[in-house]
Amino acid sequence: MSNRGINKVILVGNLGDDPETKYTQGGMAVTKARLATTSVRKDRDGNTQERTEWHRVTFFGKLGEIAGEYLRKGSQVYVEGSIRYDKYTGQDGIERYTTDIMADTMQMLGGTKRDDDGRNSSAPRSNSKSAPQRQATPASDFADDFADDDIPF
Repeated sequence: MSNRGINKVILVGNLGDDPETKYTQGGMAVTKARLATTSVRKDRDGNTQERTEWHRVTFFGKLGEIAGEYLRKGSQVYVEGSIRYDKYTGQDGIERYTTDIMADTMQMLGGTKRDDDGRNSSAPRSNSKSAPQRQATPASDFADDFADDDIPF
């Protein structure tokens, strides 16, 4: 094993707003998004406590193009990547620090939202009326397939 460390982050959360895509002079897509992860726990008194963390995620290249094209505010997404800490001096002369997630892998999760025409609102629109529409199967359709007694734990 080498003397290198491991910098690995795995997040599952929802986008706080639509991602923003810009392109470098060389034509590479750079897409930035804000991702919220929420954890729930019980305090000493048994009350449920929620805590939401916001993560700045950056997607590069083809992954950046895909993220910019298909992800929208509210999209649930799985992201793997690494943490990058940066420091810069603002116009006011004060040093500021940032923490960003550099995404290596992204998987879209959850169902899809449909617009008024029945199209997937998170996918690009096609002018072709003959383009097939994928239907998401609601999780509730699977709920009746097994009883609690079937769960092995």
